Amino acid sequence: MCVRRCLVGLTFCTCYLASYLTNKYVLSVLKFTYPTLFQGWQTLIGGLLLHVSWKLGWAEINSTSRSDVSMWLPASVLFVGIIYAGSRALSKLKTSPEKICSTLFLLAAAGCLPFNDPQFDPNGYFWAVIHLFCVGAYKIVQKSRKPNALSDIEQQYLNYMFSVVLLAVASHPTGDLFSVLDFPFLYFYRFHGSCCASGLLGFFLMLSTVKLKNLVAPGQYAAWIFFAKPPARWTWRGLAGFLGAEELLKAGRVDSQAASWSEQPLSLGTPCRMCQEEESRDTEAPTSQGIKESPLRGSPGCCRECTGLCLPASRGSLEPC
Repeated sequence: MCVRRCLVGLTFCTCYLASYLTNKYVLSVLKFTYPTLFQGWQTLIGGLLLHVSWKLGWAEINSTSRSDVSMWLPASVLFVGIIYAGSRALSKLKTSPEKICSTLFLLAAAGCLPFNDPQFDPNGYFWAVIHLFCVGAYKIVQKSRKPNALSDIEQQYLNYMFSVVLLAVASHPTGDLFSVLDFPFLYFYRFHGSCCASGLLGFFLMLSTVKLKNLVAPGQYAAWIFFAKPPARWTWRGLAGFLGAEELLKAGRVDSQAASWSEQPLSLGTPCRMCQEEESRDTEAPTSQGIKESPLRGSPGCCRECTGLCLPASRGSLEPC
């Protein structure tokens, strides 16, 4: 039994790490800041996979009464607020909303929050506060429900179904439905793959969370959640630093190459092939500015009488001076 709990806990930590990194990549690196579409896609994939699991007998979802469903609707609305506000905060802040919770109130009470964050974004912290408020309200509504009225899988199933409908309706008023057409990576395979991985990992994270919650005590469950978050943040910081260093190295290579080309001296009196061809064409007349027509269409030929300079043949594939 202990080995089973450890395996479920490690599975939960792995799914949390992979889901966190994938969501962070889509929201922060690719800059897909359209939460109604992104979260709607995740809940759609999760709802479909959970429905298929129910039909195949892999998940137990009992038919519930209308009264139980209607009583759970406020919690589903709060669930939409959790994922929407969390997505907005995650796309604007370098740290997760849960980590902000530990320092937000102390720093805000002291009035020094903007001075402790060099990249202070009011919108990011606003959505982080909304996210934390919805999480707290959701926990209160969940605790106030009658025991055994709805299982955790049934609650999540209703959350998925309601979230898909609400986010689909909200995509037009928020402007995400048409603004996504301007997304630069809309037709890139890495964006499509990241979105598919995000939906699958979110579903597996939900299953592992429910399984872990049913196997261990509440204190152990909170401990597993606590230990799962720091490795995810550390891994993302390492990846973000690596990606930033790689971008700087690429930019440095381009700058150094451009500097070497600009500092390379021009050779005097060594005509290039185009100059020699131009000199051999005695019948062609120079143009008004001393530039002769080139045998290559669209490229002006070099005239040493005008400039006195020609590029060496080793300068590159460009023939004109």
